[in-house]
Amino acid sequence: DPTKVPLDDKETMSIFSSTKALGVTPEQIHSEVGSFGVPEFGTKFVRGMLVDTRPKTFDELIRISGLSHGTDVWLNNAQSLIEEGTIKLEDAICCRDDIMIYLIQKGIESETAFTIMEKVRKGKGLTEEQETIMREHDVPDWYIWSCKKIKYMFPKAHAAAYVMMAWRVAYCKVFYPLAYYCAYFSIRANAFDYEKMAMGRDKLEYFIDDYKNKKSLGTITNTEEDELKDMRIVQEMYARGYDFMPIDIYRAKAHRFQIIEGKLMPSIDSIEGLGDKAADAVVDAAVQGRFLSKDDFRDRTKVSKTVIDLMDKLGLFGD
Repeated sequence: DPTKVPLDDKETMSIFSSTKALGVTPEQIHSEVGSFGVPEFGTKFVRGMLVDTRPKTFDELIRISGLSHGTDVWLNNAQSLIEEGTIKLEDAICCRDDIMIYLIQKGIESETAFTIMEKVRKGKGLTEEQETIMREHDVPDWYIWSCKKIKYMFPKAHAAAYVMMAWRVAYCKVFYPLAYYCAYFSIRANAFDYEKMAMGRDKLEYFIDDYKNKKSLGTITNTEEDELKDMRIVQEMYARGYDFMPIDIYRAKAHRFQIIEGKLMPSIDSIEGLGDKAADAVVDAAVQGRFLSKDDFRDRTKVSKTVIDLMDKLGLFGD
């Protein structure tokens, strides 16, 4: 029940600043934080922010969400101020609400504070008069400089809603790992390839190295980019000691992974070249009774000869 997930769990919090709670080292998953596959916190950009800031509280996660969704709020702005030691994360302007609340605390009249926030969040900067008012109320120069750089700002309530959702997913990743990976590969992964990812760690590592090399040479395709993203989650799953079991054409689901005997069985549609309709056809035909031969399989499922040859090569037909 997502509403019963505690929003103050220390182990869940820790994956946004280290990999320890996942039982893996940064070297094993090539990341200093454990947020792969967590909504809003899994991209390379946001993982970089997590490494820079090492958040320790839920409030800091909301701040990071605000920073990552704004334009010119983090890059060339808060990031620079934090790196040079001018401010800490808790001082940075992260969400639009921060500006109004901060200015009111400085003694600026609430309507003026609201007007300044509205101008800044829309990327319209500050008027000379507004700058003067801010300086008269001891607003530091870095704060005024930061306001003038901003092009767009995120509302705090929106950031809080995103972080609550991300946190609940992260909680499952820490405490219900197999269920988490099962759901991720079924719902979120859009390029999971059974042959490349579910046939053992060595094969996976070979393809990760190959794709990284292609990426550095600029020859990687969009499909391979998507596959590489999914491979990073698979790599983490293997590192945590979990494994896949071979697809059983009589037990596998068309589009959903399953947990069977402590392992994950991939879906039929994770086989390369086997689309949604063909996957449904395989499941429907399997219910009708066992297949007598590859010809019988082809007649009953209408799957192409190329895919049948691949399935045979992968050992999915048994005898």
